[in-house]
Amino acid sequence: MSCLELSGVCYLMLEGWILTILVSVGVGSLLFMVALVILLRNNIHATMFWNEIVLEKITNFVMDQSKEQRILNSVSYNAVKGDPESVLDCIDNYCSQKEWAMNVGDEKGVILDKVVEEADPTIALEFGTYVGYSAIRIARLLKPNARLLTIEFNPEFASIAREIIEIAGLSEKITIIEGHSQDIIPQLREKYQVDKVDFVFLDHWKERYCPDTILLEECGYLKKGSILLADNIVYPGAPDFVKYIRSHKSFDCTNYPSHLEYMKVEDAMEKAVYMG
Repeated sequence: MSCLELSGVCYLMLEGWILTILVSVGVGSLLFMVALVILLRNNIHATMFWNEIVLEKITNFVMDQSKEQRILNSVSYNAVKGDPESVLDCIDNYCSQKEWAMNVGDEKGVILDKVVEEADPTIALEFGTYVGYSAIRIARLLKPNARLLTIEFNPEFASIAREIIEIAGLSEKITIIEGHSQDIIPQLREKYQVDKVDFVFLDHWKERYCPDTILLEECGYLKKGSILLADNIVYPGAPDFVKYIRSHKSFDCTNYPSHLEYMKVEDAMEKAVYMG
């Protein structure tokens, strides 16, 4: 075999190897993407990691702003000023169609509405303001002389919530308190003239549900008939809180099965009426 013929054979062999490698990489990439899609559809932890860590961080970097700022922008551009329902619809549409966010959402929001109407509170307390979605849901149902105090430890979230609440026209009914719940609860009576609370919505760090409920009791803020409503009882879950209220003779509990906000993942809310 001549050198020229040998070179041709080598070239054909190299071409075959390259083609094989490319096909393998292509097939491997396709299989990886299929596996990723299946994983994201069937594993809530993977889905949340993808949404909250991967996609959100990339989008924040590209757009040079946070997801919460993008929600505010959407409300500013699309919602009708002074119309709470328009603001809620705008947030729901954005978070269900563009970027998932940890609002209570439209499905569980209906449960929240019913419990607020049942409680008919004069003083309502919320743990976990985030961008103000649930505060708006609660405040829009309050009677004229009622007020809502909502606690948020993240200054950026609190600032954005104030703007969204202002757009909804509910600033006079809602007071945002910045700080950690365990520090603020003992100060409610002296600083915010709270004697008793009629309704409490827990939607902050799940490990704080139980100790903050106990702190509310110890500080004497609960009265007979006070209603607590806790979100995300199934996912991510608040087992210590559920165990405490269901085994405590002072609470009459009701569970409301539902779904995680803007998803088909099972979740639930838990209502606990304080019996004194």
